[in-house]
Amino acid sequence: MAINTSLEERLAAVEAAIAQLQKQIATPEPTNWLQQITGSFKDEPAFEEVLAYGRAIRQGDESFLEAQDEP
Repeated sequence: MAINTSLEERLAAVEAAIAQLQKQIATPEPTNWLQQITGSFKDEPAFEEVLAYGRAIRQGDESFLEAQDEP
């Protein structure tokens, strides 16, 4: 009977875990994707370059874009 008790305990644990997962799925916590990624590129050197390109495009500074394309 010890094997059956262990199996029953394991099944109860699995059922409890499933119930907890179902509860989490039923009431998901709202996530703000912007807060999740804020600061994730702060140490990435290419990110500063991307920001500069974006600024140049918004300001219509085509000379900046042409200068960046030259080797």
